[in-house]
This record gives sequence, structure tokens and C-alpha cells, in this order.
Amino acid sequence: MKAIEISEPGGPRALRLTERPVPEPGEGEILVRVKCAGVNRPDVLQRMGAYPPPKGASDIPGLEISGTVEATGPGASRFARGDAVCALVAGGGYAEFATVHETNALPVPSGFTFAEAAAIPETHFTVWHNVFQRGGLKPGETLLVHGGTSGIGTTAIQLAKAFGSTVLTTAGSAEKCAACTKLGADRAINYREEDFVEAVKEATDGRGADVILDMVGGDYITRNYRAAAMDGRIVQIAFLGGRKAEADFSLLMTKRLVHTGSTLRARDTEFKAGLAAELREKAWPLFAERRIAPVMDMIFPLREAWRAHERMEAGSHIGKIVLDVG
Repeated sequence: MKAIEISEPGGPRALRLTERPVPEPGEGEILVRVKCAGVNRPDVLQRMGAYPPPKGASDIPGLEISGTVEATGPGASRFARGDAVCALVAGGGYAEFATVHETNALPVPSGFTFAEAAAIPETHFTVWHNVFQRGGLKPGETLLVHGGTSGIGTTAIQLAKAFGSTVLTTAGSAEKCAACTKLGADRAINYREEDFVEAVKEATDGRGADVILDMVGGDYITRNYRAAAMDGRIVQIAFLGGRKAEADFSLLMTKRLVHTGSTLRARDTEFKAGLAAELREKAWPLFAERRIAPVMDMIFPLREAWRAHERMEAGSHIGKIVLDVG
């Protein structure tokens, strides 16, 4: 099969088209003939040598796929050959075939293309766990999402609005702010022109945000504490602005804040199966009604995966970048 490998840690051109053996599905696994694969920030970090795959996972990058079931392994019975699925994988997505445990796969929502379906798993699993499980966002509460036009951001806006929350978000241009409000954000804050702390206080009559989803870190940490409401929850999922910072922890105490974080890739199959089951129950009906849908940015052919990485690193994308595998 054709696949993309990382020739050596480095820039986008380190991604190289190669030939690999088709993997065999193991116990409880399905073999998927990949149609499309999502491109995500962890793929970029892996290419740079900063985010190695977990033990036992493929060294081929790619954390989410869509396609059709080609074969089933021993004990796998949820899907049949030819079924259209999308799935969260720990690696191996940038290839013509990939294996995944059947519990980590979901049917492609009715009416969705394979490109759209490949843009669903990573961001929806991540947002569901971090915003709704770890952050405990409830209807009527206010969510602040940093990076509102990223794949994570566009997903968080839609899911939070669908479940009855007020959504505030930050973005870096007027165009990106407009995209956020079009998705349903109640207020989009251009962080280049406004202090998001003051903007959040203004939008909430001084109360602050109940939940903050942050992928920036750095000097945002203390600023998040200031923007948070009493008993607020800050959930850290990345550190694009730096993983080390000085923080005013007195705010953590006086506001009774919870600052938590998580990574998803290394979690075990059973944990991801639980997330898949909750999404099937809670989010899949919303997809069926097209109340939520991934925001699509650009689609690149598999052989041009390096161009997809260039676009992601440039930061100009709005929504999801996807590879057309074939």
C-alpha cells in the first residue's frame, strides 16, 4: 500500500510517499480501506520529532480516518465488509489501509462525504472529553474557546451551542472572528486588537467564563485565571504559546478554580471506546440533522501531505485540513 512516512525529524518535506505492507487486523480490529485522513497539530509535532507514537502504534502519522471496511479480525462483529466508517487511530492514518479496534470506529453520518467524515473523530473525541467530561460544561454556562477557527475550536463552538451554552472565542483576524460568529459563537474576540480578559468580563457582566478550553498556554495561563468565573474550570490541551510560564496561583485559590489537562492519543482502547459510545448517543443525532458538521478548509492528495502540513503551520486555515487518500 501507499503510505506517508517521516524520513527524518524536520520540516514538511520530511513527509515522503512510500510503500508499506498492508496491516493485518488483530483481535477485535477492522481493516479499513482509507478514503480520507484528517490532518492535525499532533501530526506536525510527530513530524518534528516532538510527539512520538505510543508503544505499539504505527509510525505512520495520522490520527483519524474514514473509509470502508475491507476485512475484520478475530472477534470483530460490529461492522461488515463494505461498511462506511470513520475512526480514531493512534497512528497510521496517512495510508491506503489502516487497522483500528472496532469500538473506536463509528458509522459515517448519513449524508456526509468521506472527506467530512475524516474530519470528525479527532476533534470530536477531544472536545467531548475535555469540554464536557473534564470541564463539565452545562447548559446555560459560558465556554471560552481559544483558537476558535482551528479544528478543535470550530468543533467546540458547535457542540457547546448545540447543548445550550454561551460561547465566547478568540481568533487572530476579522475574517476568523466572522467565521466563529457564523458558526454560532456569541462573541468572537480578536486577540490582536482586544484584551480577551476584559472582553470576556464585558460579555459576561463581570462574571467570567465557566469553562475555558486552552491550547495556547504560556502567558495565557494567568490571563485565563483572570477571565474565569468563580468555580471555573480551565482545560489545557496544548501549549502553542509555551509550556512554561509564571502564574498567579492566588487566583486559583480565591476563585476556587480547577486547572486540568489531558492527552488523548496514548489513552487505551477501552477509554476511547467509552468516548465513541457517548458520541454515538449524544452527537450522532446532531450530525443526522446536520445541526453540527465539520468546517472544511482544504483537501490535499496523499502524495502532497507536506503541503497540508505547510498550510497548518502557516495558521491561515479555518477548520479542518484533510488528505484524499483515494
